[in-house]
Amino acid sequence: MADAWSQTTTGMANSSLTFSDVRNVILSAHKNTGAQDKVGFYDTWAENYEQDVALLDYRAPLLAAECVSSFFRGDREKAAVLDVACGTGLVSAHLKKMGFRHFVGIDGSLKMLELAKKTGLYQQLTQCLLGQDEVPVKSETYDIVIIVGALSVGQVPLTVIRELWDATKPGGYVCMTTRGNPDNREYKAELEQMIRALEEEQKWSRVTVVEVEEWEKAVSEQDSG
Repeated sequence: MADAWSQTTTGMANSSLTFSDVRNVILSAHKNTGAQDKVGFYDTWAENYEQDVALLDYRAPLLAAECVSSFFRGDREKAAVLDVACGTGLVSAHLKKMGFRHFVGIDGSLKMLELAKKTGLYQQLTQCLLGQDEVPVKSETYDIVIIVGALSVGQVPLTVIRELWDATKPGGYVCMTTRGNPDNREYKAELEQMIRALEEEQKWSRVTVVEVEEWEKAVSEQDSG
């Protein structure tokens, strides 16, 4: 991975990135590495993260925000939103356009959090290594808990799912995204199993499942579209 990160650093310094350059970065992000190595990767990527994902037509933050917005019936200006694995703030930026105002963000990368702070979106930002650190929030605090892009193999362990539920107010919403790519199918199946288990415990009820074909340009030979 050290070689891959060196290549990433060189590529990201170039202002004329190609899709091929960004493809290599994304494939590195999907690799299953240790938690500290993963944080180091995202710290390195932070400055160019938004321009890279824009080149990929990465639509997951918008799609997740639209999903939450379509179901939420409360007072948006008062609703408390926990943006988990918030990165530079892409999800909360979309939610703000939809009328939400109160955001708390957590992420494992300090560099990502520094950029998120510059947006002025968040009332609070905290570093948290998901799956290793306990999610630093009180139980039943948030009207919306949303995690986009982090629930996949090599990213965030599934043990965090119960913590997401615990942070949500009764009657609130948890919104999660995951990839359907071939390399992530086992993780996705385990995620669905955990979601069902919490349903059986009557912790939550499923509102909707949205399968999206075109959410990002394909970066793997096994993917299409």
